[in-house]
Amino acid sequence: MERYLALELASTIRHDGEGGVADDLGDAAALTAWVRGHLAEAGDFVAEDAVLADVLVLRRAVRALFARAVAPGQPSSADAHRLMPAEEAIAHLNAAAARVPVVPRLDWAAGAAPVARLVPERDPAGPAAGIVAELARAAVDFLTGPQRDRLRACAAPRCVRYFVKSHGRQEWCKPSCGNRARVARHYRRHHPETVQA
Repeated sequence: MERYLALELASTIRHDGEGGVADDLGDAAALTAWVRGHLAEAGDFVAEDAVLADVLVLRRAVRALFARAVAPGQPSSADAHRLMPAEEAIAHLNAAAARVPVVPRLDWAAGAAPVARLVPERDPAGPAAGIVAELARAAVDFLTGPQRDRLRACAAPRCVRYFVKSHGRQEWCKPSCGNRARVARHYRRHHPETVQA
């Protein structure tokens, strides 16, 4: 299964298992752990509250653009009622991506094919700006790539995740969501009076 950094950032908002929503980036320590687990270049990065605030706004922009990408389908229920306007989300994403300029770099190891990578030109604003810029660029890459057409909001009750559809009939982000949806459907069929109450 392919990993998409932008999708993983959006998925830091998730169902808490008890009917509510959990935020895996609840504080600076949680962001530090998440960044170190998802970005190889993170090194000894330690998040501060200002960086956490930047990443949370970036995540909000990404989730708003994911909602736009799945339209006319329903967006995630976690933020459907309070989505950032699309134009604001685009502007925020572009500004965050531009915080650290990048230049193409050619790597060509003996016996291998040449590879072009974008690397930071310089890091004038410190490693935190580089982290936010990298997350924003990952979202730009995701939203402009072929996977955007397969992006869906999970249809399971109470699930708030987005996922990339891997086969034609997939409706849920994971098997447990499919089980929960089937149980809810069965309950509605066999107990219509309680559902309407």
